[in-house]
Amino acid sequence: MKSLTRREAIGILGAGACAYAATPQFPKGAIIRTVLKDIPPEDLAGGATLFHEHMSLSPAFLPKFAALSRPQNAPVAAPPPQPAPPPGQAYFLEDLELMVEEMRAAGKEGVVCLVDAGHPDMGRSLDFLKHLSSESGMPIVSSAGYYTQPFYPPEVATLSEEQIAQELTRQANTAPFGAFGEIGSWDEITPDERKVFRAVGKAHVATNLPIYTHTAFGKAALEQLDILEAVGVKPQRVCIGHVGGLIDLKVEAHKALCKRGAYIGFDRQGGPGDARQVPMVMALIEAGYADNLLFASDFSNAAQLKRNGGPGYAKTVTLFAPKLREAGAKEETLHGILVDNPRRFLAFVPKKARKS
Repeated sequence: MKSLTRREAIGILGAGACAYAATPQFPKGAIIRTVLKDIPPEDLAGGATLFHEHMSLSPAFLPKFAALSRPQNAPVAAPPPQPAPPPGQAYFLEDLELMVEEMRAAGKEGVVCLVDAGHPDMGRSLDFLKHLSSESGMPIVSSAGYYTQPFYPPEVATLSEEQIAQELTRQANTAPFGAFGEIGSWDEITPDERKVFRAVGKAHVATNLPIYTHTAFGKAALEQLDILEAVGVKPQRVCIGHVGGLIDLKVEAHKALCKRGAYIGFDRQGGPGDARQVPMVMALIEAGYADNLLFASDFSNAAQLKRNGGPGYAKTVTLFAPKLREAGAKEETLHGILVDNPRRFLAFVPKKARKS
């Protein structure tokens, strides 16, 4: 499969907008909150916004993730364990010069905004993301919340649902967060994970920030949405993540989520295993659910960096999109999924003005 050239990518993501009749409409006062400033969603009409990537993690996160992951739960390849950098060499997700280079490369291949899916329990640095966005020119949306049970800080076990909701609301009102995510369940939803989901839902009601989740390759996907809806979250403000790993050509669970109004994430795209998702995406498009799809790559692998000969952060656009085109997806449909859907998902009307 030949990957997209930069010119072809820009053609789909930019010029394709001219042919796309259903230009999205946004509520009055809606913004997308990046780490540096609030921007009108219209400003991101010229390229892809990838809703689930990683630009800042602790060196300890991925080894722990790999140690906890079970192969039978991984129909789509999980990030492999990566060795610690040599003495004196920065970990790539803490190497500002390297990451600026990678962000600029992604921008040249049609990406106009990236959402960082980390938070403190993954070792995410908000200051690093601010410097990265400022020096690269790439808008970055950062997220608030907690990941999954194995990564929770100890206080989650002792705090009440209301206390967690109040703390997340405080963070959203005092720091430049543009979403809650990735909020996850590691396998079956534990009592603490259920508590966190309910707290995140209540914090959403208080702030309007969108929510995107982590599932064990689609496991508990419907239950996640049930929990959020039960505390007042509208499905249209939620993306249930990693459902591309739930391999089912009938896409029954995927359709059930879309029918309720939620977005669903095919968010490990741009690699050798993603051909299995092509017929699933095409089935959802044919069923009328193109407006519910969000794409990303969950990038966290140094071997995939441009500097190391890999496809880089734009690989969802340059590697996965061509497979859908070959399968029959129309250019305006791809434009809608890659450009318009993430803007509709991320755009919100703040309940409180941004702190300077």
